[in-house]
Amino acid sequence: MNRAQLDKQPDDVASMFDDVASRYDLTNDVLTFGLARTWRRTVAHSVAAGPGERVLDLAAGTGTSSMTFTHHGAEVVAGDISQGMLSEGRRRHPKIDFIYADAMDLPFSDASFDVVTISFGIRNVNDVDTALAEMLRVLKPGGRLIICEFSTPTFDPFSLVYKEYLMRALPAVAKAVSSNPEAYVYLAESIRAWPDQDEFAQQILGAGFDQVKHRNLTGGIVAVHHALKP
Repeated sequence: MNRAQLDKQPDDVASMFDDVASRYDLTNDVLTFGLARTWRRTVAHSVAAGPGERVLDLAAGTGTSSMTFTHHGAEVVAGDISQGMLSEGRRRHPKIDFIYADAMDLPFSDASFDVVTISFGIRNVNDVDTALAEMLRVLKPGGRLIICEFSTPTFDPFSLVYKEYLMRALPAVAKAVSSNPEAYVYLAESIRAWPDQDEFAQQILGAGFDQVKHRNLTGGIVAVHHALKP
């Protein structure tokens, strides 16, 4: 089975997600004890996509999150680098526009979206600074950036239990439900290597965004980052 390494070469990442596409959402529900659905609702509320707005959902996977942004009349473009995910998304959600979109080289014009959002995908990008610059480029002035990503628990004893789950229990559970358990070994490693909330917020600020803030979910296991294009 294919799995990415922490150098996050795009072809490796895409191939890994190709392998897990068909059971991706089921596996996420099992591994997060259903919390993934709560996190998606929070992201949808944060995106607050309204009628006539254009939303770019990057690392959209099968389009589970993308669908929530259409409920109030927004136009949604779902982008991903995994052809397996794109195919699965098109099959499940034929009314959404699924497009191959590398976050480091977006195939869209400047200032073409009101919102750019990415959930649990920025961590898998080879060059995060380049990706943030591309997101800034395609946003309209005043446009919103919403990034949901695994982060660092804020309560130390809980953090120790969480890290133990990541490195031991998560790969074991993945063997029972995932079509590519090795992908979830990478998942655990990449979460542990990801910067904490404040460090990543500074990275977003350094990319040129304004009014950068974040909200912790589930004790900091996940953080939702908000920013505006000046």
